[in-house]
Amino acid sequence: MSLQFVLSHSSSRGHADTVWGTQWTAADMVVSISADGTAGLWDTATGESIRSLPPHPLALVSLSTDAKGSRALYNSIEGTTGLWDLESGDVLGKKESFDTKAEGIEPAWSVSLSPDATTYASTGASGTITIHSADPTTFGRSVDTLSPRSADGKHKFGMFVSYSPDGSRLAMSTEQGQIFVFDIEKKELVNSFASHAMCVRSLAWSADSQLLLSASDDKRLVLHDVRTASGSGRPGSGAVASLNGHSSWVLSASLSADGKHAASGSSDRTVKIWDLSSRQCVSTIQEQGEIWGVSWRPQGGALVTGGEDGSLKWWRG
Repeated sequence: MSLQFVLSHSSSRGHADTVWGTQWTAADMVVSISADGTAGLWDTATGESIRSLPPHPLALVSLSTDAKGSRALYNSIEGTTGLWDLESGDVLGKKESFDTKAEGIEPAWSVSLSPDATTYASTGASGTITIHSADPTTFGRSVDTLSPRSADGKHKFGMFVSYSPDGSRLAMSTEQGQIFVFDIEKKELVNSFASHAMCVRSLAWSADSQLLLSASDDKRLVLHDVRTASGSGRPGSGAVASLNGHSSWVLSASLSADGKHAASGSSDRTVKIWDLSSRQCVSTIQEQGEIWGVSWRPQGGALVTGGEDGSLKWWRG
């Protein structure tokens, strides 16, 4: 079986540098972040810019939105985290986590906004997840921490952190290839996966919060069933599919709302669409540069990509 994806339209004006993250929101708009330090909000029907943030001095490397699509959380390469109101255009809160004298918090690398936008999670060099307040009046205040137990006693650099859509779990991937899943209410590590031999750069949850897709420098994507509890610190056997076909690092991943397909972007300059029932690649889109952002439309039927050329592109099946 194969699927044909055609280019619907591109952004009217792109970022001045690589797009390092894209998110198609529940409000049917697209948010993007770039190595040029800017964040943009886009009309999905036309590709026209709705609004953008003034450029940060350094690159923006992490992006997350809430369940309503009304707020976006972004993080810069040195650890400045901001909360952006997508409706008004205002920055509601800002946390400079690189200032280690303040509360002893390490610089954030990856951040994730909770579905209800009340908290956000961050991770970085130590591999610890810190949960912060996302209330504009107390934005950035640390409220809890979650830390995996390392068998070798070594720190694991936290590369990516993500709340599950139902808000009950937090998943974190590391530079060394591990994946940890925490139960937030119980503050327990409930899953530990050793599915990859190299850095895991992106994680994507299924809409029902039962499956977790990982994208790695080992050129593979792996789909995990998080309902298979592995116990604290012990690698689980919850890997249910390995998707092979990229010829270089897999940089981004997204699962469709109906759970039938996955999309991935790679440094091999392709976007691949995967049929999860057959575990096969059913469509390959050749691009001109590395693809750092892919995101399915929550309502289904289309996806948006962003990468090295600085533009956003909308594709329809």
